[in-house]
Amino acid sequence: MVSTRYIKPFDPWRSPLCTCPPKWSLNPYTGCGHGCLYCYVSGYVPRFYSPRVKRGILEVVGRDSLLIPPGSTIELSSSTDPFQPMDGVLGYSSKIIELLLSRGHRILIATKGTSLLSNHIHTLEKYRDRVSVAVTITTLSSSVAKLLEPFAPQPADRVRVVEELSKCGLYVTVRIDPIIPGLNDDLNELKSMIGKFVETGAKQITVSTYKARYDSLKRLALAFPDTERLWKRLYIDTGERMHGYLYLPRQLRYRLMAELKSMVEGYGLGFATCREGFPHLHTKNYICDGTTPFRRAL
Repeated sequence: MVSTRYIKPFDPWRSPLCTCPPKWSLNPYTGCGHGCLYCYVSGYVPRFYSPRVKRGILEVVGRDSLLIPPGSTIELSSSTDPFQPMDGVLGYSSKIIELLLSRGHRILIATKGTSLLSNHIHTLEKYRDRVSVAVTITTLSSSVAKLLEPFAPQPADRVRVVEELSKCGLYVTVRIDPIIPGLNDDLNELKSMIGKFVETGAKQITVSTYKARYDSLKRLALAFPDTERLWKRLYIDTGERMHGYLYLPRQLRYRLMAELKSMVEGYGLGFATCREGFPHLHTKNYICDGTTPFRRAL
């Protein structure tokens, strides 16, 4: 078995609902500075909202990258954003990405920090056949986003970078994740969002409903007190308890996922869900995490 320190086999927190194919995961930072209220990782990582860089990150990743199989798919990052505010000062993520690509690996970048990502677009364009980017855009409302994701770039900035990356020939997935009842679940608004993403050149939409934990639910209720009663009814009173999370009722989730599938595929894009339990709704040959072009190439 390969013994690595920072590049590790992807662990979906033991969730049997995860449909991601095998891959590797690398988090250059411990914790995240975007401050997203709904973040589930904050319940697992101590001092999550006080991010810090991992010791010896460049040297260790350099060694790890030689130990894993050639052409491996590595996600940055499954738990923390590689282009969070701290990276704007330290710049480790772009160095790591260039290192891994130069050694023949494939990279999946999962981020909200697209204003920082856009500064490194020339490297990504150079290796575009081995780069896939998944950009999370939860809402197009700047006022909602400011409360929900207080230190992340505004939605309009993320939309512009999706367009910029797409124009350079990169495969871009937009993640509408999470969809939270009463905040960003209006079907007309979601259809408008999807239409906007079509205009940017995105190839795929992956969606996911909010999976509540008591810590994140408390944060959301403090920021959006008028919606607290709705969440209590949908999650605590009638929701499903699965694998350490409170899910929306299954019928409600399925109806929403089916509606979104129809919208997305109606625009000619690929559709997938994240840990919803409905893999049969995915567009054929599309991978939930955005590594779709890599799998097709194998």
